[in-house]
Amino acid sequence: MARMRLLVNVFLFPLQTMNVKNQTLVSEIVLLGFQNLHNFKIPLFSLFLLIYIMTVWENVLIIVLVSSSRNLQSSMYFFLQQLSVSDLLGSSDIVPTLLQTVINEEAKLSLVSCIIQYSLFCVPESFECLLLAVMSYDRYVAICIPLRYSSIMSHRVCVTFTLMSWALGFGISMITVNLVGTLQFCDQNTINHFFCDFLPILELSCSDTFFVQLEVTTLSIPVVISPFILITVSYMCIAHAILKIVSNTGRQKAFSTCSSHLAVVSIFYGTLIAIYVVPPTKQSQTISKVLSLLLTIMIPLINPMIYSLKNKDMNDALKRNVNLYFPRLSH
Repeated sequence: MARMRLLVNVFLFPLQTMNVKNQTLVSEIVLLGFQNLHNFKIPLFSLFLLIYIMTVWENVLIIVLVSSSRNLQSSMYFFLQQLSVSDLLGSSDIVPTLLQTVINEEAKLSLVSCIIQYSLFCVPESFECLLLAVMSYDRYVAICIPLRYSSIMSHRVCVTFTLMSWALGFGISMITVNLVGTLQFCDQNTINHFFCDFLPILELSCSDTFFVQLEVTTLSIPVVISPFILITVSYMCIAHAILKIVSNTGRQKAFSTCSSHLAVVSIFYGTLIAIYVVPPTKQSQTISKVLSLLLTIMIPLINPMIYSLKNKDMNDALKRNVNLYFPRLSH
């Protein structure tokens, strides 16, 4: 009798395995986005579309101004240009799906497209973490070692830092996406979010996600945690140097050179921590979506405003370009 059961199990095992494989073949992911909008569909759609158009216009303007203006060839503006590229890529990856979820109350993507969207989201976000650390080091050198600034932060060094940040961000993101690609997805195919993010994808999977979470947490050390530590140490040194300045005017001038960057870092890392570090609960799903809107939609819009509104060089460069290409508007 025991032999008969063993033989039956041996023959049934391949069929059971095939059945499990069939369950994992989820070909379509449904993003629920924001539900029950009713009369707010068109206003929200228009608002998000307007924000995206403004984001594209602002960031493209910064990219063009830095590329075309001689007065904006310092390392700070080079990094600001790279930040605009990153914000533009990240926003362009998310907004089309967001608009679709708003107007249709859902968006349908293939599983492959969902993972591709997540990878295209990971790369610019990872790069931005690294770039903000590089920018904080740039501010540290400018304030604490001003006499050696031009030799330390040469154009070649800036390009090297930027390429290394893009390469590391891309490499870590691809490893993360590869780990997500090893997960199995069973019958459930709905994600209560407006884009394919890491935590919602893990919740959708029927695999054991513990080791994936552990590996991704480990991978976040060089991309998120280490840059944050570098930023913190840089600003501690900057604060110490500013406090040593005798005159109030000198202190204000020194602080004004890094206040914009400090504001961007605070908003960016504050949002990241609120989304990915604070334990998610079912009651906080709406809050999580709002915070994700801030990260993916609002920050790319706000960053150019923070850096450009009070920046005399940027405003002067904009006026010169307007006078050059649109002389009638200047009169």
